[in-house]
Amino acid sequence: MGRFTAMFNELAKSFSPTKRGKSCGQKEVAEVMAKEAKKDNMILRSSGSININTFASICSKRGEKGVNQDCCIVWEEFGCQKDMMFCGIFDGHGPWGHYVAKRVCESMPSSLLCNWQEMLFEASLDPHTCDKKLDIWKDSFIKTCAVVDRDIRHCHKFDSIQSGTTALAAIRQGELVVIANVGDSRAILATIVNDGCLVAVQLTVDFKPNLPDEAERIVECKGRVLCLEDEPGVHRLWLPNEESPGLAMSRAFGDYCVKDYGLISVPQVTHRHIISKDQFIVLASDGVWDVVSNEQAVEIVSSTDDRAKSAKRLVEFAARAWKRKRKGIAVDDISAICLFFH
Repeated sequence: MGRFTAMFNELAKSFSPTKRGKSCGQKEVAEVMAKEAKKDNMILRSSGSININTFASICSKRGEKGVNQDCCIVWEEFGCQKDMMFCGIFDGHGPWGHYVAKRVCESMPSSLLCNWQEMLFEASLDPHTCDKKLDIWKDSFIKTCAVVDRDIRHCHKFDSIQSGTTALAAIRQGELVVIANVGDSRAILATIVNDGCLVAVQLTVDFKPNLPDEAERIVECKGRVLCLEDEPGVHRLWLPNEESPGLAMSRAFGDYCVKDYGLISVPQVTHRHIISKDQFIVLASDGVWDVVSNEQAVEIVSSTDDRAKSAKRLVEFAARAWKRKRKGIAVDDISAICLFFH
């Protein structure tokens, strides 16, 4: 674990050995890896399926609010590691949300790879370091989210003052799955219990402003958590003295108008050691979970004969459910990734 991949070592030789040079060099190497993976069809950013060592199905469908502000990515053999995969769903919001989501979708994997390699290298230099695989991934995700949010703040190609994106990212490394969640997208696991039934296990928290810990932080920062009269039960985050921005989540990238009033981009990092009874994971934006239960999602995916169509079937089911359950409300953008283990 404490070793760089052969490709990383060969590419890194061409960069400066100084501390600052090492960091910059690793970033460039990570970007080269991303380009190579895309060229070799190991990166999928649109609907479809990908199958090298494992199997993933991905689908994104535009809603009725304009341009699709969701972005998805599946990267097989992440960082040239045979047993690794990166999956991510980014749900933009606000006037420039589709640009913010695209920026995070493009920058997070390479940034995470760079930070992971750096921490891996530093851990290998410590003679007292034991197996810190999980800690390294957690620290890498936390550092990456801080870097990505700072990058968006200084990006002049779009206005992120009142626009942003959530992010749900998962790394599979062998039998370890590490998930980082910023916002209200959700990851669930389908696993077989003792009676042979397939059940859903929720792996992440939907970070809504009314969650006790989230609401406490927002109020301490002078932000407000309120529902609109025509949206009972939908809690939103507001500025102290203005009727904006009205965010339906308590964590996101961007949205700098409320970053001083309780909104954060710090991820919740969870993990799962995959066992033989675990069948697949579903990552999806809130466009799915607003109208589909965890149990329904597991049933839909598990009953799809062609795994390549599993994400599409879930997304299309959610789109129909929106029109049936939320009449008069514009259908949200809907995205899902299904990652099978066996």
